[in-house]
Amino acid sequence: MVTSHLHCAGTENQLPRISVVTAAYGPTATFLSDTIESVKAQALPPGWELEWVVQEDGPGPFLATKFDGVDFVRYEANEAQLGLAMTRNLALSRVTGDLVQVLDHDDVLLPDAFTTLIPRFATSSIHWAIGQADDLLPDGSRASFSSMLDHGVVPAGRVNEWAADNGGNWPVHCAGLMMRTATLRALGGWAASPADDDLAMFAALSEVVDGYNDPALTWLYRQHPNQTHKKQSWNSWSSVGRRIALQRAAAVRAAGLFAATSNASSVDGAAVEPPELGKLIPKENYPGR
Repeated sequence: MVTSHLHCAGTENQLPRISVVTAAYGPTATFLSDTIESVKAQALPPGWELEWVVQEDGPGPFLATKFDGVDFVRYEANEAQLGLAMTRNLALSRVTGDLVQVLDHDDVLLPDAFTTLIPRFATSSIHWAIGQADDLLPDGSRASFSSMLDHGVVPAGRVNEWAADNGGNWPVHCAGLMMRTATLRALGGWAASPADDDLAMFAALSEVVDGYNDPALTWLYRQHPNQTHKKQSWNSWSSVGRRIALQRAAAVRAAGLFAATSNASSVDGAAVEPPELGKLIPKENYPGR
């Protein structure tokens, strides 16, 4: 199993850093101002630094001025239409932090997101973490929903078992993930899939290493008509993207690239049972979202 401790690349006296990664696209970035304000409002654990790596997709970028005066933003533009996965990976190539927080350009982090999730990585076997989300509806109201996974440590392999048993749907929304940077890079970043590139990434990540499903509400997932996954072009590829994700998880398992039992033997004094791992059988077709 991959292990990584929290230390910055470079000088040893550098403070640990959280890097927010956002792939932005101007024509659909209607709510970017709210996203910016949510990052500016973030509290940090003592001794931590923040950087926000923004990568704008599209041949005619125009979002740079939106970040004027936000000194922790590191902005670059593709100057071409490269798509979501490649844009995220270009942002990842510029990350200098120990941890990566995914944040889409229309979603909102709640002020205690970092102080809630960063401490979960003090356990060396935890390589990803996520808090709960409310849907942020077009009228400004919020709708809550229950987690499909138990809270606490999520042993390697358990997420993909759930997906295989539930029609190629994953019980974790990848738009709110926090991950160890080194582990994300070791697994190749986001997958080159026409849709659900984040699921294919997470299928490999959660198959190899343990994560943590935190019961705290840490972010808002905005619902609006211009969301990428609501476009016909995305939906037409979604079943393929989900098939790729589970094929990747099954291949990782078949190759034995993960530990057979969880490294996280206990959390908060409570024993964690290792998963019972079976075969992951990729289906020919999965329903879209």
